[in-house]
Amino acid sequence: MDNIQTSEQPVVAATEAAKQVVYSADLVSSQYVPILIFLAVAIGLSLVILVIPFILNKRTKDSEKLSPYECGFEGEGRVRNEFDVQFYLVAILFIIFDLEIAFLFPWAVSLSKIGVFGFWSMMVFLSLLTLGFIYEWKRGALEWR
Repeated sequence: MDNIQTSEQPVVAATEAAKQVVYSADLVSSQYVPILIFLAVAIGLSLVILVIPFILNKRTKDSEKLSPYECGFEGEGRVRNEFDVQFYLVAILFIIFDLEIAFLFPWAVSLSKIGVFGFWSMMVFLSLLTLGFIYEWKRGALEWR
């Protein structure tokens, strides 16, 4: 009889282990339920927000809506004028040097903490920007025609 009990104990232990695995799987799946609900609500709300303008839109085209607005007066000539490439070049240069200031301010604030390596790193950065500025100046990119 003792032999039978020892042979049943591993089966009972395996059954208990299987139950614990099932219980832990239930626990894990119950933890994902709020995430799935959140995703369902987010997707549903996004679809509703995308569909509402198509439902409410009247889609009527009239001459007032399609006419170009220019200070209350009728437009003269072409309304869409092409810009010179020079305009875009100056705008890009402005953005580049504006970003330089965005990097320069935090560097100046933390200069005492970053030490000599930080100082020379910024000097390399500033010298590259200066070389780029000189190149653009020599090419005539900054002269407005």
